[in-house]
Amino acid sequence: MKRINKRKKRLLLIGACAAVLILLVILAVWGIRQLVTPKVDTEQGLSYIRAAESEDITTIEQKINQLERQDGGEDSRSYKEKFASSIVMGDSIAEGFSEYDVLNASSVVSKIGVHLYELEEQVQQAADLNPQVIFLALGMNDVIATAGDTEQFLEQYEAVVAQLREAVPNAHIYVNSIFPVQDSAIEKEPELAQISEYNTVLRQMCDDLQLGFIDNTDLVQDQYYEEDGVHFKAEFYPLWADRMAEVAAL
Repeated sequence: MKRINKRKKRLLLIGACAAVLILLVILAVWGIRQLVTPKVDTEQGLSYIRAAESEDITTIEQKINQLERQDGGEDSRSYKEKFASSIVMGDSIAEGFSEYDVLNASSVVSKIGVHLYELEEQVQQAADLNPQVIFLALGMNDVIATAGDTEQFLEQYEAVVAQLREAVPNAHIYVNSIFPVQDSAIEKEPELAQISEYNTVLRQMCDDLQLGFIDNTDLVQDQYYEEDGVHFKAEFYPLWADRMAEVAAL
């Protein structure tokens, strides 16, 4: 009997040691993968997920899975697939997504020359489409219209957000920064020199209203501009789509 007990103890000890060794090997392999795998900066997206306390568990799990897929470099979907449950709402700059066939027409709700105070039709379109994510790309025309009055601009933008939250209550809203323009455009419309100040107001609004803010300033380079110094060529839109998808964890 004593020999049997000793044998059992010995087997248990060997089993425990083997389990510890396997665990150490797994941790070592995982650590190496973390070091060699290139990481996408998804911190903005993670912050927004943490802030969305009202989300159901299923939605949160989906977003976590999307972030993990990005981190692992495993995402081979097209832009149209990534944005299938999203819309980009904006002016003529946003319209380039459908014009250059980067996104499906159903993912772009845009109107040339539109202002913040005249978006009722676009809000209704958003309600009809019922997207999971809404990317706002507005404000360029309003920088000119408000002529430096950032308080008026803020009131108008907040009103749009309120309308969307009522029309599409389950959608997550992200606000794109207003793109900088070239000097030639500022010569024609001097108000555009204040875009940076308007973006500061937008960022603060997003903090106050718990919206995702997407700063695209560093994406813009001279070779991407059209001759008017405001709009962009086709090759810019995939870069912009990547930035939005990254932040929103699409």
